[in-house]
Amino acid sequence: MKCKNVIIAGFIILTLLCAATVFGMGNKEKDTIKVGAILSVTGGGAFLGGPEAKTLEMLVEEINNTGGVDGRKIEVIIKDSQGSTENAISFAKQLIEEEKVLAIIGPSTSGESINIKSICEEGQTILLSCAAAEDIVNPVASYIFKTPQKDSYAAMKIFETMNKMGITDIGIVVGNTGFGKGGKAQLEKYAPDYGINIKIAEVYEASATDLTSVLTKLNNAGIQAVVNWSIVPAQSIIPKNMKQLGMSQPLFQSHGFGNIKYVEAAGEAAEGIIFPCGRLLVADVLPSNHPQKAVLVKYKNDYESKFKEDASTFGGHAYDALMILIDVIKKVKSTDKAKVREAIENLKNFVGTGGVFNFSASDHNGLAIDSFEMLTVKNGKFMLLY
Repeated sequence: MKCKNVIIAGFIILTLLCAATVFGMGNKEKDTIKVGAILSVTGGGAFLGGPEAKTLEMLVEEINNTGGVDGRKIEVIIKDSQGSTENAISFAKQLIEEEKVLAIIGPSTSGESINIKSICEEGQTILLSCAAAEDIVNPVASYIFKTPQKDSYAAMKIFETMNKMGITDIGIVVGNTGFGKGGKAQLEKYAPDYGINIKIAEVYEASATDLTSVLTKLNNAGIQAVVNWSIVPAQSIIPKNMKQLGMSQPLFQSHGFGNIKYVEAAGEAAEGIIFPCGRLLVADVLPSNHPQKAVLVKYKNDYESKFKEDASTFGGHAYDALMILIDVIKKVKSTDKAKVREAIENLKNFVGTGGVFNFSASDHNGLAIDSFEMLTVKNGKFMLLY
């Protein structure tokens, strides 16, 4: 009888130990919040994805060193797409199907983001794009969001400035990317509202290294200003080619110009470029009571101290994406995808680097036109235009 009791007791202890082991393993798996990121860390889009990847690295380190998210560590799995749509598609599937991530931050470019929208929507995985094209969130898809300001607002801010300067006849040039094509559509859509006449519009290869022939066409059209809507390398090539041609018209660039490295690449030709941008690049001159001041200055100082390079608006887009995600996880106290998605859609008054976000069921960007300032380049530095 005693032997039987010992056997039963042993069985109970063994069962409890197994249960404890399983429970412990379950908790260990739940201890980490897995987030994916698809960024152009290398390649032609490195000026975009490089700062984004560094920003995420910095934030993850800071968050985990201060207790994580409600006691849980966060892990960001970064995939370098090199700006390739094919790579972005492959990585999106991998992150959703194999890594089982809660959300994906990025991609860095509009074309990549547009091409993985349906994958994320079908996989019911939150996408927080770091790219600017309005087509990313228009039409609205349940799980798709973006943190950069809208193309349409950038076009409007450019046209408002042209009105102040007395400019009416312009020429536009855009790269044949998702970002460039989206910008061209917005410029053409809103130009009539501001009395702007687009006399000539040209599309060029995104990889072009000389655009003098395109600019010669614009110059011969009798224009008062040039608008270039592109990513690298054209953002620096256009001003240099204009200078070589002796073109004196003002050059307006899109909100994709917000990295001082573009100015450095263009050299003296960058002087006087005008563009809409978030306030990160001019954080130091904002009044102390500005609602974004504290967030902008902390992020800028932390980034520049850690990486010994100037912060850019692109790193700020990744900052906003991760911090929005963390904020709503804390609010709902859950990593259930549907609950987190709904919480982002209803997030109000979230202060980020891009502006103050107010999402809704009809707006998955959440930023108003006042999230933009008009900046210019003077003595190789960014500064407020007015």
